[in-house]
Amino acid sequence: MATKPPPSDEDVESSASQFAGTVKESAQQIWLAGLGAFSKAQEEGGKVFQALVKEGVTLQKRTQATAEEKLTEATGRMSSMASELSSKASGQWDTLGTIFEERVSRALKQLGVPSARDIEQLTKRVDALERSIAASQGTGSARKTAAKRAAAAGSAKTPAAKRAPRRTAR
Repeated sequence: MATKPPPSDEDVESSASQFAGTVKESAQQIWLAGLGAFSKAQEEGGKVFQALVKEGVTLQKRTQATAEEKLTEATGRMSSMASELSSKASGQWDTLGTIFEERVSRALKQLGVPSARDIEQLTKRVDALERSIAASQGTGSARKTAAKRAAAAGSAKTPAAKRAPRRTAR
């Protein structure tokens, strides 16, 4: 095998100087490329910035339209739910009112208090009886019957007035 002789000092210096020159030239080219890119960015930067602003405005409009659509949809749903709940609550109040009226009516019936319907039926019967009596006896006795009826109505209230007064403990 053949061995190479070791490089001389001149060869090493020449190689190092060539390498340094190449590195210096590459660095100069990189620096110039950077300056060119910077200049190009300055020229095109305004255009790119304006394009980005325009795109942002378009995106904002689409986003607002979508948000308004969703808000309208949600408002509609809430409105229908509110009316549904209102009608259910109204139905429950009607049911509660009916139950209350029935219970009061039963309690009054158990106490012996006549209902408005009972009184109306009795009034109609009394009127019919008065007419039949008046027709059979004549007009003079009809006045007496009316007077008796008024007196009977007054006496119907008297038993409640005649109740014994409450006694108080001494």
